[in-house]
Amino acid sequence: MKPLLWLLNNAPLVLFAVVFSVFGSLSPKFLELQNLSNILLQSSAMAIVATGMTFVLLTAGVDLSVGSVMFVAVAVAGKMIFQGSPLWIAFLAAMGVGVLAGAINAVFIIRLRIVAFIVTLAMLFVGRGFGLWLTNTRAMNMPEAVTQLGATKLWGLPLPVIVCALISLAAHLVLTRTPFGRQVYAVGQDADAARKAGLNVTGVLFAVYAIAGFCAAVSGLVSLTQTGAVSPSFGQQKEFNTIAAAVLGGVSLFGGRGSVLPGAVLGAVLIQTVENGLVILNANPYSYPLVTSAIIFVAVAIDSLRSRLLARLNRRRIYVDLGAADR
Repeated sequence: MKPLLWLLNNAPLVLFAVVFSVFGSLSPKFLELQNLSNILLQSSAMAIVATGMTFVLLTAGVDLSVGSVMFVAVAVAGKMIFQGSPLWIAFLAAMGVGVLAGAINAVFIIRLRIVAFIVTLAMLFVGRGFGLWLTNTRAMNMPEAVTQLGATKLWGLPLPVIVCALISLAAHLVLTRTPFGRQVYAVGQDADAARKAGLNVTGVLFAVYAIAGFCAAVSGLVSLTQTGAVSPSFGQQKEFNTIAAAVLGGVSLFGGRGSVLPGAVLGAVLIQTVENGLVILNANPYSYPLVTSAIIFVAVAIDSLRSRLLARLNRRRIYVDLGAADR
């Protein structure tokens, strides 16, 4: 059982090694430095939003609205840019929209005690509708200054990759080195026990959904600097890829277990690696959703199996402790 548990706990690294080896053997172009750099660049936006999703999943919650929050945040930024606002003000406003959307989700979940799935699903449609209203259901092409940000390099690294690295590192430190991070894990493991222990469960839940909204907005802005346009389909279905990335990285859907680094970030890179490999191999574009769906299925299956094994080991440990106490 221990080898199987080791394999399940290290599944993200094993899957990444397998995928990397397969595509590398099928196409030498895949291993070129330029292509590997492109994978990191293309993974940056997903890794950022997956970082925010990790906070929510760790509390045994879910946020299905992140794709729509990305859309409405960049729609607000785009509208402000066209009206003459400086980029930094427009970007700050977009981040504020993300935090506000997350806070609204949290209020409905905490105060009205509505299931997170329902609340965030509703926000998905509300955000999408509001974004379409702002853009008048038409693509908004950004000025060159926006795409120049995406092409900017610092210390030889693209700016989106640096932003991703800073956010994921900050999130990792928060989860592993602060009392708040420990509270997030405690709430995910047993919210009732955490509440009885005196933890501010309401505050933790409010914070994680606000963080998810913020990360979704930043992810949308990073994508905007790469695409240079806000299309009506911007951010569509990103929520599913985001959840898949987090779960592939070892974040449990049942809460209380997982990490940002390598965790969710590695999961995002893994998904982008698969898509990149399929493009290089000239695979049928219609096969991409099938492959992504298969990845999600594998991720959920691994998480479920790992949870059952851990529960079985815990029960066995309890029986052993009880037997020792009887003696």
